[in-house]
Formats: sequence, C-alpha cells, structure tokens
Amino acid sequence: MKLVCESNLIKDYLEETKEINYSNFKIQEIINELFQPSQSEIEKAETAFQFVRDQVNHSWDVKGERVTCNASDTLNYREGICYAKSNLLAALLRSQNIPTGFCYQRLMLFDKPEKGYCIHALNAVFLSSRKKWIRIDARGNKKGIDAQFSIDKEKLAFVVNEDMDEKNYPLIYVNPHPKTISTLKNHTNAIEMYRYHLPTYL
Repeated sequence: MKLVCESNLIKDYLEETKEINYSNFKIQEIINELFQPSQSEIEKAETAFQFVRDQVNHSWDVKGERVTCNASDTLNYREGICYAKSNLLAALLRSQNIPTGFCYQRLMLFDKPEKGYCIHALNAVFLSSRKKWIRIDARGNKKGIDAQFSIDKEKLAFVVNEDMDEKNYPLIYVNPHPKTISTLKNHTNAIEMYRYHLPTYL
C-alpha cells in the first residue's frame, strides 16, 4: 500500500498541539530519560516506540476504566487505548524533530464480524536518513500481537483481512482524526467506550 501525506509540508508533522503536548513538564522529564544527543533518528524512533508499546498499558488489556487523551495524561497514568498511545508516541518523536503522523485501520473489534468493527490508530514516522515514511504500531503486545519497530518490512499489531471488510487507510494525517478525539472526550469509562462506542469508519 502506498502511503499518502495529508500535507506536503513536513513541518506540519512536527507541530505541537493540545493532544501532542510535548512541552508539558512530564513529557520533558521522560524525554530527558529516553533520549541522548548521540542517538540517531532511527535509534530515537525505536526507543520512543518501545517505550510507548511496553511501558504504557492498553486500557483493554489491563481492564482500566480511565480514559486518557493527550500525551501528558497518557504518560502520567501510563494507560490508554490506541488513540491515546499514538498521541504520546507522536509527542515524543516530534519533540526530537522527527516528523510523525497518524494512520488508521478498520478492524474487527474482536474475532467475528458480527461482534462489530472499530477504527484502530497507529503512527507513521518520516525517517529523513532513509527518505521514507514507515508505519509503526505501539498499541502494546500480548498473545497473538507482536508489533515491532521495522524499517523495511512492516511488523504491525494487526494485518488487515479485506475479505472480512477490514482495511488500511493510506492517508497519513497531520493530527489525530477528529472522530478519535471526540470518542475520547465524550466518554468516561474506557472499557465501556472500547466495547460499544469506537467509530467504525473514518
């Protein structure tokens, strides 16, 4: 699949926003812990990816009811669904001047179509040293899910099954899709939200 940028201006993928609030003091603290000036952009990207994947719980996996949205809250509580975790990863990478956007998949929510569908969020990162965008998914690994940082061949959390009406959306969004943000803003119980109220289409 060929990825398509929403904006032709790479600087747009570096902007700080309310959700991608990398100037927040908690974000700055973890930035100082994670990154060293001697690291390459690829090393920084992989470090950030592994931190968000492994050190921030996916709400559904731990049955956490708290709903987080912006990067600082997601970091503070170390918890969130994929929408929140992708905000945090974008904040960490943009703070290091690594352009980062948002990509989406339409997936079955559980194991059968009749159990419903959802929009799943992941990130796209531009590696200037390779002159290419790559998709990475810091959703969090568990049995049956093994997402890895990979430059040449994607190793995402989920492989879409088009025969089951799943799909990859090719657009790299500058900011989180409004449907994902409104979902987080309009609910207070993450488990209830995840089970019944995730968007099914962009």
